[in-house]
Amino acid sequence: MTNTPNSPLAIDFCGLRFDTPLVLLSGCVGFGEEYTRIEGFSNRDVGAVCLKGTTLEPRLGNSPHRVFETPEGMLNAIGLQNPGVHKVVDEILPSLDFTETRFIANVSGSTVEEYEEVTRRFDDSPIDAIEINISCPNVKEGGVAFGNDPAMSARVVEACRRVTTKPLITKLSPNQTDIAGNARGCIEAGTDAFSVINTLMGMAIDIHTRSPVIGNNQGGLSGPAIKPVALLKVQQVYQVCRNHAIPIIGQGGVNTAEDALEFLIAGATAVGIGTALFYDPLICIKVNQGIVDYLEYHGFKSVSELTGTLKLNESTQTKCPQ
Repeated sequence: MTNTPNSPLAIDFCGLRFDTPLVLLSGCVGFGEEYTRIEGFSNRDVGAVCLKGTTLEPRLGNSPHRVFETPEGMLNAIGLQNPGVHKVVDEILPSLDFTETRFIANVSGSTVEEYEEVTRRFDDSPIDAIEINISCPNVKEGGVAFGNDPAMSARVVEACRRVTTKPLITKLSPNQTDIAGNARGCIEAGTDAFSVINTLMGMAIDIHTRSPVIGNNQGGLSGPAIKPVALLKVQQVYQVCRNHAIPIIGQGGVNTAEDALEFLIAGATAVGIGTALFYDPLICIKVNQGIVDYLEYHGFKSVSELTGTLKLNESTQTKCPQ
């Protein structure tokens, strides 16, 4: 699909033009080069590509098995395998074609200081925006994930904000009690946008060995199984973001144009596609066309007009009998 300057698919995301609202999610396309060799695939069909999670030093990742298919989903525990930020900036980024699409770095770390240093390194690069993966465990606090503690989430965002002027996107975890409250703290700390949501934590068990299938014992659940949870979380975060002009990349189980439209209506400005790429690498072409067809049928001139148009039902809750 060719996108003209006035394409109904084009959106503004933190001052960046995305040619379509679709974003290829971190961890699903490596460092952006995997899908370029698939016949028929073009980076021009997506608004942005999130690169693989990057740490300060190289990481080998977790022991196998790292991926396991579940009903309507997939468990993964790759363990942030990556060559380290210096190689990414010095060798990988120069090989990417920034005229085709936007590229977003994904920053991961085990300490606040590591997040800060990796962000600083990406700030001095051509990367278009920086996504902070705050679902990583904080080694200084006994392994609790940064994203599950609002105070720690805000500390990471604040540290990264100090060292970059690039758009900062905070990737929120669903594995917490109050995602809206966490979002408020991250906005105050300086985030420009959110990715909602990261994977849900899950487990699969081999009944013959009576041990977890995943080498890391547990992994992140993605795919269609998590879509209802993701939609609710996007809607909850949107209630916080709407008065601050903070955009959201809605993600979690997007498999069709209808799925993408649901996320836009719930409050997302852009829509992430991840697990679906593994069984349909050309899915973005179909999703884009489905969105265009919907816009034309319902009389919308731009996909941005859909964001946050959800009409919540009036409460039907009845009082308990006395």
